[in-house]
Amino acid sequence: MSAVISAQGRLPSFGQARFERWWDLEGKWVEAPNQRRGGESGVKLLPAQGRDMPRLYSKRQVGHIYRTWLHPFGRPTVLREELALRACEALGVPVPKLVFCAARQHEGQWQGLLVTEELSGYVSLGHWYQRDASLTQRRAVLQQLACVLKRLHSGRRQHGCLYAKHIYVRVEGERAEVALLDLEKSRRRLLRGRAVRHDLEQLYRRREGMPESDWQYLLACYHSLADGNGGSRHAA
Repeated sequence: MSAVISAQGRLPSFGQARFERWWDLEGKWVEAPNQRRGGESGVKLLPAQGRDMPRLYSKRQVGHIYRTWLHPFGRPTVLREELALRACEALGVPVPKLVFCAARQHEGQWQGLLVTEELSGYVSLGHWYQRDASLTQRRAVLQQLACVLKRLHSGRRQHGCLYAKHIYVRVEGERAEVALLDLEKSRRRLLRGRAVRHDLEQLYRRREGMPESDWQYLLACYHSLADGNGGSRHAA
């Protein structure tokens, strides 16, 4: 068996022991293992690891790799997602809190593990649109989503899989919060405009219950923000 590695490099012996512990932890499948990228990927919901602590999601992958000119023979996909989560945090883009991420080779195949905290109180944008939200609440969500995407793109980072099901929202009264999930296809682009074009075109096609009027309002909010400024608000 090869050493356990993270996106930052080889882990010391205690990190290898942590991999074993997380890998063997029992939980409920919320996304059953399915075949993707020549391997297998699934997600388990794990119980909280202590009192007053959040539940955890564990993404488990076997033989699930990506290839680039730097890694022509393949590299575990979870390691790219780890880098994306850290990059988003640096940009001020809300994402699930990273608990543990590592990969190892076992019996000739990569095993990858990504453990993150549950976003308590959040629901996907698609599910949220099934609720009876007021115009004020919808605009608050769209304004916040525009801010989050502007921060992401100002760093020349592309989400890569920007579907409504990967955008999570929490609304309390007229206050909205937005976070992004499933960043395993995220990457940095040489030109910011390519990241913008790719993500917005993708979201338009996969926005689920968002009506055209809300889409146009989201675009207006997005384009009203100066580059690098994700804290402004579009006028109602």
